[in-house]
Amino acid sequence: MDEEYDVIILGTGLKECILSGLLSVDRLKVLHMDRNDYYGGESASLNLNQLWKKFRSSSSPPTHLGSSRDYNVDMSPKFMMANGALVRVLIHTDVTKYLYFKAVDGSYVYNKGKIHKVPTTDMEALKSPLMGIFEKRRARKFFIYVQEYLETDPKTHDGLDLTRITAKELFTKYGLDDNTVDFIGHALALYRDDHYLCEPALETVKRIKLCAESLARFQGGSPYIYPLYGLGELPQAFSRLSAVYGGTYMLNKPDCKVTFDEEGKANGVTSEGETARCKKVVCDPSYLPNKVKKIGKVSRAICIMSHPIPNTNDSQSLQIILPQKQLGRKSDMYVFCCSHSHNVAPKGKYIAFVSTEAETDQPEKELQPGLNLLGAVDEIFFDTYDIYEPVNEPSLDNCFISKSYDATTHFETTVQDVLAMYTQITGKVLDLSVDLSAASAADE
Repeated sequence: MDEEYDVIILGTGLKECILSGLLSVDRLKVLHMDRNDYYGGESASLNLNQLWKKFRSSSSPPTHLGSSRDYNVDMSPKFMMANGALVRVLIHTDVTKYLYFKAVDGSYVYNKGKIHKVPTTDMEALKSPLMGIFEKRRARKFFIYVQEYLETDPKTHDGLDLTRITAKELFTKYGLDDNTVDFIGHALALYRDDHYLCEPALETVKRIKLCAESLARFQGGSPYIYPLYGLGELPQAFSRLSAVYGGTYMLNKPDCKVTFDEEGKANGVTSEGETARCKKVVCDPSYLPNKVKKIGKVSRAICIMSHPIPNTNDSQSLQIILPQKQLGRKSDMYVFCCSHSHNVAPKGKYIAFVSTEAETDQPEKELQPGLNLLGAVDEIFFDTYDIYEPVNEPSLDNCFISKSYDATTHFETTVQDVLAMYTQITGKVLDLSVDLSAASAADE
């Protein structure tokens, strides 16, 4: 361990592992350490015994749930947009050769007490029960505009400068009512609150286009894909990649402490009496608690069920977004469900998560709107965790700290954090113009 590295990375959460892979591919000398004896950190996948150990330390799982090793329960479950930034990063680094993906069956939105399939194209808008007949026509015109819009071709702009008009003004131009705006903004553009309405419309249009293109990609029932055996495969795939390019991994290294020079710049990491020197340190918030601040809390429920979620056409995997306005909240609520179809549970069992940014100290009560959609559950675990973000200036202390995982059940916010950190560390912008066909869905 007594060597000099370009970068030492602490924690094997997904963000840290992606950065480890990217920096190794850039031929930087990387040492990657974790205090745990397993990969994944806060984004680990747990089997049934590990799940019981984490949440119910005094008991073991009931036998009727089946074999422990048939479960891969992700602690930060998130689907990937099929054409999104994470898939592009996977292809850019060639990590796709270690992974198999499968399309997610359904993408739903909660509206006026019911679950509806999210319409993503002009044709789906015409069939959707979310809107009345006149609103369907207006929505269809809006979707056609978005589908045909090209930033570089003014002929497709219909005289609108989307860098100047707000999202709200664009929706108003097409006469869309609040109900339609609600599901477009939250279930298609994936905004977590309504601040986007007052910002330039271009970003909203790009997000809706990404959703439609992702839906078309694998011809599934949603724009999302998910790895077989769950997200726990991702950190391991990136660690393999890093090793191929000469990166060094050390698990089960207790008391990792960052060392600083007299100017306050990180210059190494000490563990078990040994010190590795480095130019930069990358870590999750738990390794440098004095350089982060708490900005919120996530409430979540983890459920094991013996049936698919009702009113979702027996979908084996799905996301439901409950927009804030529908619940009278400040932020959205998310339902994630996966099953044997992605090899995360035995046949006949389903794993469901309900998560939201906590606005109270009562997760059981706060998560009820999402839990009400699930039907009967065999087992339920409630949990809350704090969200941290860095407050340091990396140019002054050479410490690059990731943000905690948010409540969303998709990866777009996570990847933006990784890409911003990559640029801070290297001074380069990652080129994500890749051949998307390189990530193929797993054969049925």
